[in-house]
Amino acid sequence: MDRTTEGWICGFLGVVIFSGSLPATRIAVLDIEPLFLTLARASIAGLLAMALLMLLRQKYPGRGDLLPLAIVSLGVVVGFPLLTALALQHITAAHSISFVGLLPLTTAIFGIVRGGERPRPAFWLFSGLGAVCVAGFALLQGPSTSPLGNLLMLGAILLCGLGYAEGAKLSLTLGGWQVISWALVLSLPLMAGLMLLNLPPSWTGIGMPAWLGLAYVSLFSMLIGFVFWYRGLALGGIAGVAQLQLLQPFFGLLLAALLLHESVGWEMIAVNVAVIACVAGARHFAKPGVSRKVAGQSEEIVISQ
Repeated sequence: MDRTTEGWICGFLGVVIFSGSLPATRIAVLDIEPLFLTLARASIAGLLAMALLMLLRQKYPGRGDLLPLAIVSLGVVVGFPLLTALALQHITAAHSISFVGLLPLTTAIFGIVRGGERPRPAFWLFSGLGAVCVAGFALLQGPSTSPLGNLLMLGAILLCGLGYAEGAKLSLTLGGWQVISWALVLSLPLMAGLMLLNLPPSWTGIGMPAWLGLAYVSLFSMLIGFVFWYRGLALGGIAGVAQLQLLQPFFGLLLAALLLHESVGWEMIAVNVAVIACVAGARHFAKPGVSRKVAGQSEEIVISQ
């Protein structure tokens, strides 16, 4: 199997794993406070990541890697989990997944800002149309949908896109799974300390589904998914593999319907199709990337559009 094929397979597995994050979070916040859930998932994943780094005797990141790792931590360890957990107290998992359709777009925008690329004007046209589709869908839901939930999800997507882009860039020099592992370890003292200060007053009200939701987002969403995802980005190319995120809303909607028995109407399906079409168009008109080197490898990988 060549490196590019392996990258696409790893990226696909990462997307499948991430697709279960919002339904699992929705299940968990029914019994667990969003703040504690965020702190607990990051702490559990951080302990596992630290053990993994020590077991495999990985070298410490350089001083210049600390700021990018802090940005990754802010985006995918703290920001996205906390804001989505708060949002899912006000909106359904199926509704929140409509916002996930913007993840490839936000990742592309932050990737362009960080990489200094200049896409063609049509890129911004499709980007704007995608944002209008999501915003219009949220507004048309009327009083049945919480404006606060929508704003929280929008903030979560922006922070996640920043964390994805920064982590993808860093993975080319530091290594794929090492990026999320060091980001988790970097945030572990803060997250674990705050978790101990925010323990639930009672554990009796937390049912087994909520514990399973916490286990999923801790092990799979915070660690295993990123192991596959960042390795896929490093081997297959950032822009190319990132397009696999377009599949995530469909997988997420399917899981929300099957596991949570939430209604997925034709309007929600239509807006996801529209967003995916807009993001695909934006990707098509983005300027091709440049060659990069993967950590520990001598050959270059072309980040193509």
